[in-house]
Amino acid sequence: MRVLIADKFDSSGIDRLKRVGCDVTSNPDLTPETLPAALGELDPDVMIVRSTRVPSAAIEAAGKLSLIVRAGAGYDNIDTAAASSRGIMVANCPGKNAIAVAELAWGLIVSADRRIPDQTIELRAGKWNKKEYGKSRGLYGRTLGIIGIGAIGSEVIARGRAFGMRIVAWSRSLTVEKADDLGIIYADSPIEVARQADVVSVHVALTPNTQHLCNAAFFDAMKDHAIFVNTSRGKVVDEAALAKAVESKNLRVGLDVWEHQPAAGDSESDIAIARVPHVYGTHHCGASTDQSQAAIAAEAARVVEVYKREGQPPNVVNLLAKTRATRMLTVRHMNRPGVLAHVIGLLGEAGINIEEMDNVIYEGGDAACARLSLGDEPAGDLVSKINDASKHVISVNLTVIDES
Repeated sequence: MRVLIADKFDSSGIDRLKRVGCDVTSNPDLTPETLPAALGELDPDVMIVRSTRVPSAAIEAAGKLSLIVRAGAGYDNIDTAAASSRGIMVANCPGKNAIAVAELAWGLIVSADRRIPDQTIELRAGKWNKKEYGKSRGLYGRTLGIIGIGAIGSEVIARGRAFGMRIVAWSRSLTVEKADDLGIIYADSPIEVARQADVVSVHVALTPNTQHLCNAAFFDAMKDHAIFVNTSRGKVVDEAALAKAVESKNLRVGLDVWEHQPAAGDSESDIAIARVPHVYGTHHCGASTDQSQAAIAAEAARVVEVYKREGQPPNVVNLLAKTRATRMLTVRHMNRPGVLAHVIGLLGEAGINIEEMDNVIYEGGDAACARLSLGDEPAGDLVSKINDASKHVISVNLTVIDES
């Protein structure tokens, strides 16, 4: 199996891939512009990326490519629609950078509360201003608001408890009962978190539903002098609305991600909100610790290893949640050559599409059972034809797929 690593990647992951027999090419200097040619030349089965953008042009240039692994949790740098249209699986490595991102989130929270960056700048300029910087609200006993309780949000919550904070949270999957079990307060919307919290930390994936989740209405709901931190994805936040809220509500802000972020390899930036007073920023480096990069490399290598061994990788993010299938055709048959070809051929002649299928072999290896999800109901005597046309078919059963 040929693997192209089109980004920086921990050497431990490369070593593991080679140990399991992969032919590995590592080129961390590839860009969205040079990626199509590299894919065309190397023709890999698998590609691993971190921050390198994978546009549709690169995917269209790929020949054998069947799996793209994002060495991290978010995968918005990959054109998943283009990958899906060519039958290429996209997998990620969720949770492996959770502690690193949570640590940076707390660094930004404390920096905003104590204005550590501003103090450092003034000290470097030879200024001493203890009277001003001795003013701080503190965090103990205040309310920490969490938007999104995945692996990272959960780690931020654990550290919030160590700071002695009350915790209120909203997440798509959070229920009142689950919140009670976690010992946190349930909020029914992100805006309700904004209303209650003294500190808000955002940890959601970027999807069409979360783009500008934190908008003007969200910031209007926040308390005056509150702290807002985003270490998820830049486009989750409407930065123009946030800049206005910093001025009108005296918010303090910590951002590791940006709505219009420089591309990989850029050495200059022009981010307007980064120049706003009381906005403290980092260079989208939340996951960039030695510990997390080693963990992510190990998980990315494991995904490839499982794919090489079993043909189906873990953590695939672009599988269709529900097909158009309306009927399930179950065929018990002898484990002989050509039996399924006979079944599939008859369905094809009838113009019926197979949405999904699997075939399991029973102990002893003599008999098997195939399940075929069909897009339409077989008409007439097609089921009887399938049952009768081969002596190796034991039985055929057609059922309606439960829409619930």
